[in-house]
Amino acid sequence: MLIHVPPPSAPPPLVVVSGDEDLLVARAVREVLDAARARDPDVEVVDRSPGELTEADMIDLGATSMFGGGRVLVVRGAADLAEDLRDALLAYVAHPLDDVVLVVVHSGVVKNRKLVDAMKKAGARVMPAAKITRPRDRHDFVIAEIRRLGGRMTDEAVRALLDAVGGDLREIAAVCDQLVADTAGVIDESAVARYHRGRAEASGFAVADAAVAGDLAGALTLLRQALEGGTAPVLVTSAIAGGLRDLARVSAVGGGSKWDVAKALGMPDWKVERAQRAARSWSDAGLARAIRAVAVADAGVKGAAVDAGYALERLLHEVTQARGRGEYAGRAR
Repeated sequence: MLIHVPPPSAPPPLVVVSGDEDLLVARAVREVLDAARARDPDVEVVDRSPGELTEADMIDLGATSMFGGGRVLVVRGAADLAEDLRDALLAYVAHPLDDVVLVVVHSGVVKNRKLVDAMKKAGARVMPAAKITRPRDRHDFVIAEIRRLGGRMTDEAVRALLDAVGGDLREIAAVCDQLVADTAGVIDESAVARYHRGRAEASGFAVADAAVAGDLAGALTLLRQALEGGTAPVLVTSAIAGGLRDLARVSAVGGGSKWDVAKALGMPDWKVERAQRAARSWSDAGLARAIRAVAVADAGVKGAAVDAGYALERLLHEVTQARGRGEYAGRAR
């Protein structure tokens, strides 16, 4: 018995990709192109980068193809279109062709918003691609990305990944893809640490974490590995400065739950929790001493010191001593 497989559904004739997160924009456009090519492998695709759209493109857009077949026009940077091209697109949107898919990528700003509104009114499919800036949204993105790839991940592993990678969505997605490919079962914090050790060291964050925790031997070992791996010394001082600033900010707030403090400071709750734990071993005087040492080391690695590596080693000694020596530690919390 023959089984009838319905043809792939065609993408809508009008599509708005709204936002300026590069990864999400790329995925949205690719989804539309994949759907068009699944429907018609010979579909003609014209992809115009910002500033490349011309009057000739607009003439072609509104003309019936002499050879048949579908067409896709991707217009990027629509917020910066000249008025004449925007108006030409508005005229087309009022009477779109059945065999053409128009994809307009608009950053979401006010300029040329009229085009987006007209496309929505005409029934366009809207694909959101706004930047992900809130920590909770990045957390949710990781969870969704891991699920999309067929894996599972603990909350602790999500936090470890974001702490090591930062906020770049492309890099987050790449790490998620690799972790799912390389890890059998649930991805936990140890799996992230094993995979991402080199990245964490190269970023300088592992050096900073060890120093703030008072682990001088570990910090020195990680520093050597980071420098041998090509990490710029200024990135190490920057990471240590950031860790100390987090401690100072959390300490200044005083009491309160990690969620209240996170909301007040605009920090991720897991980072607040870690800073609260670390802050128990620091005094205000110790933090002040360590921050002054970072300023000296930062000037050193930027040219004031003869040997940047020595300047960083001296900094690690200063920071760990500021945390652990009796005259600086022990403030009641």
